[in-house]
Amino acid sequence: MSESERKPKQRTAEEKVSILRRHLVEKVPVSSVCEEAGVHPTVFYGWLKQFFENGAAAAAE
Repeated sequence: MSESERKPKQRTAEEKVSILRRHLVEKVPVSSVCEEAGVHPTVFYGWLKQFFENGAAAAAE
């Protein structure tokens, strides 16, 4: 299977939050976070959007 045919790794919610935290809390540039985690920036920003859209539900608990 070639590199382009490989399925992306499924990340747990905890892994996604950890990756987002590197940028939001530790102020690591998105490009560096994505390179370290092996995540495309488009995927990162999708997670970030989902994180903020669902933040109200988490804060209500």
